[in-house]
Amino acid sequence: MRDSTLRSFAVPRQPAMKTMAAPRLHLSHVTVAFGASQVLCNVSLDVFPVETMVVLGGSGCGKTTLLKVIAGLQSVDSGVVHVDEVELRHLPPQARRVVYLDQEALLFEHLNVFENIAFGLRLRKVPSKQVKEHVDELLEAIGLGPHAAKRSWQLSGGQKQRIAFARAILAEPRVLLLDEPFGSLDARTRAEMQHLYQRLAERYRFTSLLVTHDVREALVLGNRFALMSGGALACYDSREAFVADETTGVREEVNFWKHI
Repeated sequence: MRDSTLRSFAVPRQPAMKTMAAPRLHLSHVTVAFGASQVLCNVSLDVFPVETMVVLGGSGCGKTTLLKVIAGLQSVDSGVVHVDEVELRHLPPQARRVVYLDQEALLFEHLNVFENIAFGLRLRKVPSKQVKEHVDELLEAIGLGPHAAKRSWQLSGGQKQRIAFARAILAEPRVLLLDEPFGSLDARTRAEMQHLYQRLAERYRFTSLLVTHDVREALVLGNRFALMSGGALACYDSREAFVADETTGVREEVNFWKHI
C-alpha cells in the first residue's frame, strides 16, 4: 500500500466546530418495520452544522432506510425527525430542505453540464446573471469549466458525480444526505472524488450525513462517526473511540494494509 494511503488512516480531519446551538439534524427513537422485520430500531442521532457525520455499516443494515426517512421517502412507525428544530414527519420531500444523493447522478440528458447545475436556480427564478456567476464558480470548483457545454453521455462516471454534487450545493440544503455516492466508481476515481468532497465541504461549509460500508472512506471523510448494525445505531464521541471499538473493523483494516 502506498504511504499516502497509510497516512490517510493516521491523520484525522479536523472536527467540525460545535456551538451551543441545536443540532442541524436530530433524530430521536426512530423505528421502521417492514412487516415482521424491524429495519431501524430506536435510532437516535444528532448532526451538527458544518460537519460530516459518517455512518459505517454493511449491506442491509438499514443505512439507506435511515437516509430515506430523513428525505421523506420512507415513513416511520415511531420517533421524530427534526431539521433546524422543525419536525419533518408531516412535510413532503420537496419542503424538507434536504438533498439525497446516491450512486446514480441522475442528470437531465436533454440539458448540458451548465444547465444541469443551474436547474435549481432556474426553478427559483434567480436572475440569469447570478445563475451564470454561481454556476461558473462551481464549475471551477469541481474542475469542469471546459466541459460546460457537454451532455451527460459525453461524461465519465466521476464527472457526472461532480455535477450532481454541484447541483446539490446550489440547492442550499440544510442537510446533504449521501448514500455511498462513490460506490460505483473505480478506485482511482473514488479517491479523487473523496478529495474533491473534502475541498467542497471546506469551501461551502455544508452539513452532511454520509453512509458507507468502506472503513477507509469513513475515516477520510468523517468529522464524527456512527456504526449501524441490524438496524441499531451506535454513535461515538470521538474518532479515537470509533477506532478503538473492535466492532467497527477499523483496527483490523489498518493492520491489514500495514502488512501489505
